[in-house]
Amino acid sequence: MANTLSSKSQAWLVAGIITLVLVIDQCLKFYVKLNFTLGEAHEILPWFKICFVENNGMAFGIEWFDKLFLTLFRILAVGLFCWYMHKLIHKDNTRIGYLVMVALITAGALGNIIDCLFYGLVFSESTPLTVATLFPDAGGYASFFYGRVVDMLYFPLIHNSAGETVFFRPVFNFADSCITVAVIAVLLFYSKDLNRSLSKEDEKS
Repeated sequence: MANTLSSKSQAWLVAGIITLVLVIDQCLKFYVKLNFTLGEAHEILPWFKICFVENNGMAFGIEWFDKLFLTLFRILAVGLFCWYMHKLIHKDNTRIGYLVMVALITAGALGNIIDCLFYGLVFSESTPLTVATLFPDAGGYASFFYGRVVDMLYFPLIHNSAGETVFFRPVFNFADSCITVAVIAVLLFYSKDLNRSLSKEDEKS
Protein backbone atom coordinates (compact mmCIF):
# COMPACT_ATOMS: atom_id res chain seq x y z
CA MET A 1 0.00 0.00 0.00
CA ALA A 2 1.40 3.40 -0.96
CA ASN A 3 1.96 6.18 1.51
CA THR A 4 -1.22 7.95 2.63
CA LEU A 5 0.33 10.30 5.18
CA SER A 6 1.37 13.86 4.46
CA SER A 7 5.06 14.71 4.35
CA LYS A 8 4.74 16.48 7.69
CA SER A 9 3.09 13.45 9.30
CA GLN A 10 5.79 11.18 7.92
CA ALA A 11 8.50 13.44 9.31
CA TRP A 12 6.88 13.36 12.76
CA LEU A 13 6.57 9.58 12.54
CA VAL A 14 10.26 9.21 11.74
CA ALA A 15 11.24 11.63 14.50
CA GLY A 16 9.05 9.77 16.99
CA ILE A 17 10.52 6.38 16.09
CA ILE A 18 14.10 7.62 16.34
CA THR A 19 13.41 9.37 19.65
CA LEU A 20 11.71 6.30 21.15
CA VAL A 21 14.53 3.96 20.09
CA LEU A 22 17.18 6.30 21.47
CA VAL A 23 15.39 6.72 24.81
CA ILE A 24 14.97 2.96 25.29
CA ASP A 25 18.51 2.21 24.12
CA GLN A 26 20.19 4.84 26.29
CA CYS A 27 18.09 4.06 29.37
CA LEU A 28 19.13 0.40 29.16
CA LYS A 29 22.77 1.31 28.66
CA PHE A 30 22.82 3.84 31.50
CA TYR A 31 21.18 1.36 33.87
CA VAL A 32 23.65 -1.40 33.05
CA LYS A 33 26.67 0.90 33.06
CA LEU A 34 25.79 2.36 36.47
CA ASN A 35 24.70 -0.88 38.15
CA PHE A 36 26.78 -3.73 36.70
CA THR A 37 30.45 -4.54 36.95
CA LEU A 38 32.12 -5.46 33.66
CA GLY A 39 31.24 -9.06 32.80
CA GLU A 40 28.47 -9.30 35.41
CA ALA A 41 25.46 -11.32 34.28
CA HIS A 42 21.97 -11.91 35.65
CA GLU A 43 19.69 -14.65 34.37
CA ILE A 44 16.20 -13.48 33.45
CA LEU A 45 15.15 -16.74 31.81
CA PRO A 46 17.12 -19.93 31.08
CA TRP A 47 17.61 -18.66 27.53
CA PHE A 48 17.99 -14.93 28.26
CA LYS A 49 20.54 -13.06 30.40
CA ILE A 50 21.54 -9.47 31.03
CA CYS A 51 25.31 -9.57 30.63
CA PHE A 52 27.38 -6.37 30.67
CA VAL A 53 30.17 -6.18 28.11
CA GLU A 54 31.76 -3.32 26.18
CA ASN A 55 33.25 -3.28 22.71
CA ASN A 56 35.12 -0.96 20.37
CA GLY A 57 33.67 -2.38 17.21
CA MET A 58 30.52 -2.78 15.24
CA ALA A 59 27.31 -4.62 16.07
CA PHE A 60 27.57 -7.83 18.12
CA GLY A 61 31.09 -6.99 19.27
CA ILE A 62 32.73 -7.33 15.84
CA GLU A 63 36.03 -5.43 15.64
CA TRP A 64 37.34 -5.11 12.09
CA PHE A 65 38.68 -1.56 11.83
CA ASP A 66 40.22 1.28 13.82
CA LYS A 67 37.97 2.84 16.47
CA LEU A 68 38.11 6.36 15.03
CA PHE A 69 37.37 5.05 11.53
CA LEU A 70 34.34 3.14 12.81
CA THR A 71 32.94 6.17 14.62
CA LEU A 72 33.42 8.43 11.60
CA PHE A 73 31.89 5.77 9.37
CA ARG A 74 28.82 5.56 11.63
CA ILE A 75 28.39 9.33 11.56
CA LEU A 76 28.65 9.40 7.76
CA ALA A 77 26.19 6.51 7.49
CA VAL A 78 23.64 8.24 9.72
CA GLY A 79 23.99 11.42 7.66
CA LEU A 80 23.33 9.47 4.46
CA PHE A 81 20.34 7.70 5.99
CA CYS A 82 18.87 11.02 7.14
CA TRP A 83 19.24 12.38 3.61
CA TYR A 84 17.69 9.18 2.23
CA MET A 85 14.71 9.44 4.60
CA HIS A 86 14.22 13.05 3.55
CA LYS A 87 13.99 11.87 -0.07
CA LEU A 88 11.59 9.06 0.85
CA ILE A 89 9.29 11.39 2.77
CA HIS A 90 8.86 13.57 -0.30
CA LYS A 91 8.03 10.67 -2.63
CA ASP A 92 4.41 9.70 -3.21
CA ASN A 93 5.08 5.97 -3.64
CA THR A 94 6.98 5.33 -0.40
CA ARG A 95 5.31 2.73 1.80
CA ILE A 96 5.04 3.59 5.49
CA GLY A 97 6.45 0.22 6.53
CA TYR A 98 9.61 0.77 4.50
CA LEU A 99 10.07 4.25 5.92
CA VAL A 100 9.73 2.83 9.44
CA MET A 101 12.44 0.24 8.72
CA VAL A 102 14.84 2.91 7.48
CA ALA A 103 14.10 4.99 10.58
CA LEU A 104 14.89 1.99 12.81
CA ILE A 105 18.23 1.43 11.08
CA THR A 106 19.09 5.12 11.44
CA ALA A 107 18.08 5.19 15.11
CA GLY A 108 20.09 2.05 15.88
CA ALA A 109 23.22 3.45 14.29
CA LEU A 110 22.74 6.76 16.11
CA GLY A 111 22.32 4.96 19.44
CA ASN A 112 25.75 3.37 19.13
CA ILE A 113 27.30 6.64 17.92
CA ILE A 114 26.23 8.29 21.20
CA ASP A 115 28.21 5.65 23.12
CA CYS A 116 31.31 6.23 21.01
CA LEU A 117 31.19 10.01 21.20
CA PHE A 118 30.21 10.66 24.80
CA TYR A 119 30.47 7.62 27.08
CA GLY A 120 34.24 7.97 27.44
CA LEU A 121 33.72 11.55 28.61
CA VAL A 122 30.85 11.10 31.08
CA PHE A 123 31.56 7.68 32.65
CA SER A 124 34.43 6.32 34.69
CA GLU A 125 36.02 3.01 33.74
CA SER A 126 33.96 -0.14 34.24
CA THR A 127 35.98 -3.08 35.60
CA PRO A 128 35.16 -6.59 36.82
CA LEU A 129 35.46 -5.20 40.38
CA THR A 130 33.97 -1.70 40.16
CA VAL A 131 30.78 -0.12 38.81
CA ALA A 132 31.16 3.01 36.71
CA THR A 133 30.10 6.42 37.97
CA LEU A 134 28.58 9.30 36.01
CA PHE A 135 30.65 12.49 35.66
CA PRO A 136 33.57 11.27 37.81
CA ASP A 137 35.79 13.91 39.44
CA ALA A 138 38.86 12.50 37.72
CA GLY A 139 37.20 12.69 34.31
CA GLY A 140 35.98 10.01 31.96
CA TYR A 141 37.79 6.87 30.86
CA ALA A 142 38.40 7.97 27.25
CA SER A 143 38.50 11.00 24.99
CA PHE A 144 35.87 12.22 22.54
CA PHE A 145 35.21 9.64 19.78
CA TYR A 146 36.77 6.81 21.79
CA GLY A 147 33.95 5.68 24.09
CA ARG A 148 33.03 2.00 24.11
CA VAL A 149 29.64 0.64 23.09
CA VAL A 150 27.64 -0.93 25.93
CA ASP A 151 26.07 -4.33 25.23
CA MET A 152 23.86 -6.34 27.56
CA LEU A 153 21.40 -8.65 25.75
CA TYR A 154 22.53 -12.27 25.72
CA PHE A 155 20.53 -15.23 24.41
CA PRO A 156 22.36 -18.54 25.07
CA LEU A 157 19.80 -20.67 23.25
CA ILE A 158 21.78 -23.83 22.45
CA HIS A 159 24.50 -25.49 24.57
CA ASN A 160 26.84 -28.38 23.91
CA SER A 161 27.37 -31.36 26.22
CA ALA A 162 29.93 -29.41 28.23
CA GLY A 163 27.43 -26.64 28.94
CA GLU A 164 29.13 -24.14 26.63
CA THR A 165 26.96 -21.85 24.53
CA VAL A 166 26.90 -22.85 20.88
CA PHE A 167 24.17 -20.46 19.75
CA PHE A 168 23.64 -17.49 20.18
CA ARG A 169 27.01 -16.32 21.55
CA PRO A 170 27.28 -12.57 20.76
CA VAL A 171 26.09 -10.04 23.34
CA PHE A 172 24.32 -7.04 21.81
CA ASN A 173 22.17 -4.03 22.68
CA PHE A 174 18.77 -2.61 21.77
CA ALA A 175 20.22 -0.44 19.00
CA ASP A 176 21.80 -3.51 17.38
CA SER A 177 18.43 -5.28 17.59
CA CYS A 178 16.66 -2.45 15.77
CA ILE A 179 19.23 -2.47 12.98
CA THR A 180 19.14 -6.25 12.58
CA VAL A 181 15.35 -6.58 12.63
CA ALA A 182 14.93 -3.70 10.17
CA VAL A 183 17.56 -5.01 7.73
CA ILE A 184 15.99 -8.49 7.75
CA ALA A 185 12.53 -6.97 7.21
CA VAL A 186 13.80 -4.91 4.27
CA LEU A 187 15.37 -7.99 2.66
CA LEU A 188 12.26 -10.10 3.18
CA PHE A 189 9.43 -7.66 2.62
CA TYR A 190 10.71 -4.37 1.19
CA SER A 191 13.41 -5.29 -1.33
CA LYS A 192 11.29 -3.90 -4.16
CA ASP A 193 10.86 -0.63 -2.25
CA LEU A 194 14.62 -0.39 -1.81
CA ASN A 195 15.31 -1.06 -5.47
CA ARG A 196 12.60 1.32 -6.62
CA SER A 197 13.78 4.13 -4.36
CA LEU A 198 17.32 3.86 -5.74
CA SER A 199 16.42 3.40 -9.40
CA LYS A 200 16.96 6.10 -12.00
CA GLU A 201 13.50 5.46 -13.37
CA ASP A 202 11.96 6.35 -10.03
CA GLU A 203 13.98 9.55 -9.83
CA LYS A 204 12.77 10.56 -13.29
CA SER A 205 9.12 9.84 -12.40
